[in-house]
Amino acid sequence: MRKALILLFCISLLGYTNLWAQEETTTDTIPIKKPYGIRVGTDISKLARTAISDDYRGFSVNGDIRISNKFYVAAEFGNEKKEWDKDFLRADIEGNYFKVGVDYNAYNNWLDMNNAIYVGLRYGYSGFKETLHSYRVYNTNRELPTEIREVNEVFDNLNLHWLEFQFGVKTELFKNLFLDLHIELKTSMSETRPDNFGILYAPGFNRTYDTSSFGIGYGYTLTYLIPILKR
Repeated sequence: MRKALILLFCISLLGYTNLWAQEETTTDTIPIKKPYGIRVGTDISKLARTAISDDYRGFSVNGDIRISNKFYVAAEFGNEKKEWDKDFLRADIEGNYFKVGVDYNAYNNWLDMNNAIYVGLRYGYSGFKETLHSYRVYNTNRELPTEIREVNEVFDNLNLHWLEFQFGVKTELFKNLFLDLHIELKTSMSETRPDNFGILYAPGFNRTYDTSSFGIGYGYTLTYLIPILKR
């Protein structure tokens, strides 16, 4: 009788172990569906800069769409106006820009999380105009008075093309609401500059330099996901 009870206990334990293993296997193999849709928002750093700065006005519309588990097609459209008052001259720069490219999410989410640590590549184009108000004539003799010349000349139909590398972190704050923090490394490819003058600042690219084709930037983007399907 004792041997029978021990045998029955072993059989019951084995059956429970097999059942537990089957439940674990079933749970592990349940597919987790990811949301696919259009994410749309704006760069809140541009809005904040517009609110606190006297020499800048800007806004942007940012968005992306998921095309696979790891890849997204991304785009940005915006307008900027910058008042330039340094380097011995005063000028206004105003225009529009757009960027388009792809992002790759290198972060493996748990279950139904949708966060991202991503790298991205963009093509950017900016069309703008510069208004040169005045400039100071360079004078090596400090004893002579400095001459300031009023110009008020408009240089329009200017443009700049560039490539941009992005690295960022995207976090889901609430359901379908995302905060994106990223840095931008840019290199200009071609430009149309005014005669007898240069490009001081290009919307979307930021400040330019005569000695270098590189630029930097950043963004704090708040976006909302409009889900279309899950798969």
